[in-house]
Amino acid sequence: MKKINVLLLTSSLAFSLASVADDKSVIPPAPNGIEFPADYPNWRVISISHRTDNNSMRTILGNDIAIEAARAGNTNPWPDGAVLGKVVWKQTAKKHWPSAIAPDKFVHAEFMFRDSKKWAGNGTGWGWARWVGTQQKPYGKDAGFSQECISCHTPVKGNDWVFTTPAMFPTVFK
Repeated sequence: MKKINVLLLTSSLAFSLASVADDKSVIPPAPNGIEFPADYPNWRVISISHRTDNNSMRTILGNDIAIEAARAGNTNPWPDGAVLGKVVWKQTAKKHWPSAIAPDKFVHAEFMFRDSKKWAGNGTGWGWARWVGTQQKPYGKDAGFSQECISCHTPVKGNDWVFTTPAMFPTVFK
């Protein structure tokens, strides 16, 4: 009887979590209408970065299209359908290894969605979105917030507006 109750409870919890993950109203869309990509924690790593100016560390993730493009060196321009995600944490020194840094407080998750036709009007071919804090609150008061993103990324306009340098693996892994 205990096994059945545990199985029912586990199944019920899994169903509840799946329902929440499927309910896009849990995390509102960005002010420009871009939906939160709830599956991004399952994406693969394209690169990492460390910002010394604000003591933060980032993992840059990609959906399958972005991963394939990064591994093939097809990133200028990135193909339509590629989505890049940057997950940002404040950094902290490791307790038992102070010369090493580790993620601390979660800051935000931000995304670039490549669609050269849909976002041709902003001059980049990218849609931009950010969700802040552990509550994943959409960033920006209105759809114009993405101009901040474009302004920040202007120095890398010649790199298809992308700061990320994909981390290359040894050829044995290709």
